[in-house]
Amino acid sequence: MIFRGLRRRSGDRLPPWLPVLIGLLLACAAFAVLGDDDVTDDIDWLNMGMGLFGGLALFLFGMEQMADALKTVAGDRMKDILARLTTNRVMGALTGAFVTAVINSSSVTTVLLVGFISAGLMSLAQSVGVIMGANIGSTFTAQLIAFKVTKAALVMIGIGFLMMFVGKRERIQQYGAMIMGLGLVFFGMSVMSDAMAPLRTYEPFLDVMEEMENPLIGIAVAAVFTGLIQSSAATTGIVIVMASQGLVNLPTGIALAFGANIGTCATAALAAIGKPREAVRAAVVHVLFNVAGVLVWVGFVDQLAEFVRWMSPQYPDLSGKERLAAEVPRQIANAHTMFNVANTLLFLSFTGQFARLAEWLVPDKPLEEEDLVVRAKYLDDVLLTTPSLALDRVRLETLHMGERVQEMMERIMPAILSGNKEQLHDIERMDDDVDMLHAQIIDYLGKISRLTLTETQTTELIRLMEAVNELENIGDVIETNLIVLGHERIDEGVSISQPTREVLTNFHYAVNRAVECAVQAVAQNNQLAARTVISMKQEINRIAESAAAHQAQRLVAEEPNRIRTYTIEVDIIEKLKRIYYFAKRMAKTVDSEESVEEA
Repeated sequence: MIFRGLRRRSGDRLPPWLPVLIGLLLACAAFAVLGDDDVTDDIDWLNMGMGLFGGLALFLFGMEQMADALKTVAGDRMKDILARLTTNRVMGALTGAFVTAVINSSSVTTVLLVGFISAGLMSLAQSVGVIMGANIGSTFTAQLIAFKVTKAALVMIGIGFLMMFVGKRERIQQYGAMIMGLGLVFFGMSVMSDAMAPLRTYEPFLDVMEEMENPLIGIAVAAVFTGLIQSSAATTGIVIVMASQGLVNLPTGIALAFGANIGTCATAALAAIGKPREAVRAAVVHVLFNVAGVLVWVGFVDQLAEFVRWMSPQYPDLSGKERLAAEVPRQIANAHTMFNVANTLLFLSFTGQFARLAEWLVPDKPLEEEDLVVRAKYLDDVLLTTPSLALDRVRLETLHMGERVQEMMERIMPAILSGNKEQLHDIERMDDDVDMLHAQIIDYLGKISRLTLTETQTTELIRLMEAVNELENIGDVIETNLIVLGHERIDEGVSISQPTREVLTNFHYAVNRAVECAVQAVAQNNQLAARTVISMKQEINRIAESAAAHQAQRLVAEEPNRIRTYTIEVDIIEKLKRIYYFAKRMAKTVDSEESVEEA
């Protein structure tokens, strides 16, 4: 039941942190079996393991719940903000910090940037500042966790539950999910903290934590753990929980936070595998910046710790582990934020150099090495955690598919009227690309449909699916009908007169314009372009009637093969009218004021 629910939330993919939870439970069981008898008498390993396992599950699930609700509420706005406010490197960094703090994922921010770069809306150098700012935004969760509001956790869960199940408006329900998720985060922290209490006197564990005071060991451990669960915020949160029991001192906490910064690069690196060069370069910039930042600071852990102690709240009336438990959680959160802010300020002047280094490390492929198989350019599974952004990528991919169909449209009429069989075969092969893109888009929409969607997002998904199907129908008409007519013209030696060519070319031009506007309407959600297509109905009918009248005159002319020529020419007109019909249906998926009545 639980696994089915997790699959539904993550599009048939179990969360990456689930194996870690299972591993933690097995590790706790191993401690129970291998621990020495005297210690086992003092510590109930089974209860502690269950507490850690359950608390971590609540903590991670609460983070996911909170992030999902935030993305649903603010996803569209974040995309617009990111697109508009990256005019210079400083604004880019501030924007990256704000967007990442809201959607709680630097990886999603990076994927959005790749889309802007691919679409020519942003250069790689401009995106570097945003990637740097995203690291600052990723510290927001740690700051939130460091507030000691665990006593209010159950109240927040209760309030969030009421808003989710009593609220009638969808936005209220989403805010309820966000509050409930935050409550689960704090409640999970409380459960883990209570479970860890016996470790305060367990010498083998304290010896292990002393080893972590070596920055290199702490960085390596945190980097591996973060890479496994793919969340630096979760790693930092767990470190803060341990600090709340006095198990982690500040230098160790800083080293672990450094490691979390490196480990989070694994998500971006994995997401870039098999993606266009722009995606790989953005991931490389992310890795270079995070690794360089840690290398700069690794020798100054003690100095950073002293400065953070000075600026953070202190409790001199406490001593020993009680003082560590009171002071260190906030100090770790502050150190994490200061480290990322300082790195951004330090490297912000070198965005151009980072971009050039990434381009040097990931050069463009030579033309002969480019993949012959067409692939989706914009669809990315990372964005499935944010349905509004995933749907926006479907629009971009529809434009990519539409460009192929438009190229087929532009080439088909000259090939029918005077082309050879090779030209017709080239166009026929282009439809294979259209079919492959159509399959990839439909598969991606299927993944989105398994997520939790708002009513607006569900409506948009259905409209996009209809639009993509209509676009694929246009490609099929060209491949299965118009290309066949071109072959018949060649095989039967039919010669089309110059006046008839002009009539058909003019008709083709009008239909081609309708297809172009329909693709633009869907890709940009442009209602003006959609209404332009729909309003062309009278023009298309008028041109079709004029062409039919011309064909009737040609039928009585004394010419060889006039009956077969007439049949082919009339069929061309009918197929062009059918293409306009599909273009108009595409446009109607965008224009909400139009009825869904067919032509």
